Amino acid sequence: MEITTKWTRRGFMGGISAFAAALLNARRVLASPGGTDAAEAGVTGFGHSGNVYEELGVTAVINAQGTMTMLGGSLMRPEVESVMAMAGRHFVSIPELEVAAGKRIAKMLNLPEGYSAIVTSGAAAAMQSGLSGILTGDNPKFILQLPDLTGMKSEVIIQKSHRNPFDHQLRSTGVKLIEIETREDLRKAINAKTAMMHFTNFANAAGQIKVDEWPRLAKEYNLPTFIDAAADTPPVSHLWDYVTMGYDLIAFSGGKAIRGPQCAGLLLGRKDLVAYALLNNSPYEDTLGRSQKVGKEEIVGMVKALESYLKEDHEALNKEWQRRLEVISAEVNKVRGVTTKFWTPDVANHVPHLDVGWDKQHIALTPEQVATGLRAGKPAIVVASDEHPEVISMNSFMLQPGEERIIADTLSAYLKTHSS
Repeated sequence: MEITTKWTRRGFMGGISAFAAALLNARRVLASPGGTDAAEAGVTGFGHSGNVYEELGVTAVINAQGTMTMLGGSLMRPEVESVMAMAGRHFVSIPELEVAAGKRIAKMLNLPEGYSAIVTSGAAAAMQSGLSGILTGDNPKFILQLPDLTGMKSEVIIQKSHRNPFDHQLRSTGVKLIEIETREDLRKAINAKTAMMHFTNFANAAGQIKVDEWPRLAKEYNLPTFIDAAADTPPVSHLWDYVTMGYDLIAFSGGKAIRGPQCAGLLLGRKDLVAYALLNNSPYEDTLGRSQKVGKEEIVGMVKALESYLKEDHEALNKEWQRRLEVISAEVNKVRGVTTKFWTPDVANHVPHLDVGWDKQHIALTPEQVATGLRAGKPAIVVASDEHPEVISMNSFMLQPGEERIIADTLSAYLKTHSS
């Protein structure tokens, strides 16, 4: 770590002349675009500068890694912020608002009759409350009882390759996850205690049973299916594709590509199961999901974000994201020994990505050292060093206009400084 820090300082100081202009342009990244607005609005005390992060001593970053929860997800559109401010000026029945918002969402997505939605405090909360509703139905005794499953079904079937840290939300209900690998394993695992079959869509390629077959198999046994599709937009069609496939419940993140509030998500599915999920969630007291509070502002903001997302020119956006990466690629390829490659994940963050690699004989750095150096610089830039071996990876769909040029100049200068 000490060596990396030393390289970082020498790299940025040694290459300062090559990207001084980029650093000057980056000031707008580190300062909130609302700085003038704060002064005009008469904000005093905390926030008076318009840069709340700087006032707290926290570094704002240029996000080339994507819609990562650790980085705050995505940036809300101005119209989303506006309707959230409207919502914050009044009181309302939260359950009534959830039902009304769900109806509006179902209509916007043209979901079949008998399907609805609620806004949750993220996709993880949708997973917990969705499974809770399947377990309890509308039985008050069972709702109070969770995670004690006495009298309820207690097992959820999942493919072994689909296990991941997010299934902690499922386990929090008290269920036992039954791992299977083959179709024969699945048929043997189903019994009177089986409550649900769970599918993790970003692991689709890893499992033997694919996304479209999973609900078909479940219907043979009259079992509900749940799909974790948290990061599955784009493409926009995924918002209704899984309903068409026959999934009973679907979880999406609201604060990723949809650009809703970071602490919001969507639970879509059968109207009865969605209603049971809400009964197990905030604002209802003495429920497992009471801590998964989603406010009136987030509910309204999620509806607006979805409306805006559906109206976007997604093809044009994809071309712009690719163009930004091409700017970066063209600049870093001028550095001796550097190579680049474009790629797009099959699922989850399905947007253009760029890998940047280099000949270690010319540039004696590891991907981790480059990523650490960029993160420690000014401006701070976040890229991934663990997507593919021996390269750093990045995408551009969370960049603000002009930040691709800052990344291109900064990364190019950093690599040049460390080249032999």
